[in-house]
Amino acid sequence: MRILVIEDEKCISEILKENLQKENYVVDIADEGMKGLLLACSNNYRLILLDYNLPGLSGKQICQEMRKQKINTPILMLTARSQFDDKIEMLNFGVDDYLAKPFLFAELLARVRALLRRPKEIESEIIKISDLVIETNSFKVKRHGKEIYLTSKEFLILIYLARNMDKIVSPETLMENVWDMNVNLFSKTVKTHIMNLRIKIDKNQRNKLIHTVKGEGYMLGLKRS
Repeated sequence: MRILVIEDEKCISEILKENLQKENYVVDIADEGMKGLLLACSNNYRLILLDYNLPGLSGKQICQEMRKQKINTPILMLTARSQFDDKIEMLNFGVDDYLAKPFLFAELLARVRALLRRPKEIESEIIKISDLVIETNSFKVKRHGKEIYLTSKEFLILIYLARNMDKIVSPETLMENVWDMNVNLFSKTVKTHIMNLRIKIDKNQRNKLIHTVKGEGYMLGLKRS
């Protein structure tokens, strides 16, 4: 599988390339925005690792231009921006996942693998899981055609679970990707939001989509037999 890394910090790009090659990926490197966009638009990559801050075109501009050209290659944004509004913005302009710097390669690899095995339905701007429809650009959620109001954090949690459909996501991972790093890891914040989300998504529904895996975390998907 071929991956493009668009990253101007040479030490980071070299480490990523070396470690991804050990996992049997073929890796191309671009160290500035325009070169990265040209490679992304002219080659058939399975995944793009994209730095937010780049010389020339920014990561945001690259992503927007790719989506404008109907290039739906999954994009994992590497960013030092971790505020809630920044994450909403990144989802809105078309990234599929994001990872805050600094990061462990093990976590990056897990996200790479998740994106590469992601079902086709989740690659589009409209995510469909059974009768649940998530419109990522307009922040709308519907079930059985009926619109469901979610708070911003509930929407981000749902998006993250949907992008990792049928995978167990730990409370710590949700905190890292939906809240800032100052949140108390031992608080009941995630549990409370999941409870509210489950009420809105699954209440009075025969097929439950949000599942708790005791001692491990949460999962979005059809109930397993």
